This record gives sequence, C-alpha cells and structure tokens, in this order.
Amino acid sequence: MTRFSRLLSQSLLGLALFCVLTACGGPSHDIVGKWRASDDPKAVIWEFSNNGAVVIGNSRGRYTFGDNHRIKIEMPFGRSVYQIEFPQPDQMTFRDSSGSKLTFTRIR
Repeated sequence: MTRFSRLLSQSLLGLALFCVLTACGGPSHDIVGKWRASDDPKAVIWEFSNNGAVVIGNSRGRYTFGDNHRIKIEMPFGRSVYQIEFPQPDQMTFRDSSGSKLTFTRIR
C-alpha cells in the first residue's frame, strides 16, 4: 500500500467516523419521543419518530430540521416553522416568528 493510499484510507475512515458521531446527537435525536405541551394530563400529545414522522393528537404529519435550530412541521391542516431549544433534558421549547412560545415536557 502506497503512502498516498494509506493517507486516503485514514482520511476516509476519519470522515466516516465523524459523520457517525455527529448523527447521534443534536435536535434530531433529542426530539424523538412523546411530549405534552402543558401539565394538564388531558393535553394533546405530540409524538416525534426517528423517521421524520410526527403525530399530534390524531393527526399525522412530517417534520424536518433546518439551519439555526429551526424545525418545520407539516400537517394536513398547515405548515409551521419554529426555533427549537432544549433548555433541560426533558424540556423542549418552540418559538414562532411572532415570539410566541410553546413549552413541552417529555412523557415517560
């Protein structure tokens, strides 16, 4: 194996490892699960899946992540874009362009 081939192999291995490690964290991983938007046990449940599916109550839709911690949620009744934050491990906040805020708590 030539020096160039070995260097190329090591670089590709490093790049692959970087891609695997960065895919394991961040909002796409943190959002997966069931969330409630209030302390009321009868409040609507939002459930996010690994595959980009979201269920809000009985309605099914899709979500995608954009830049600057943005999430786009597309439902049969419309599309919304929010800034997403995780201030604590089991807490998630959506903020829309008008500044309105929706805080969720993870359901165990």
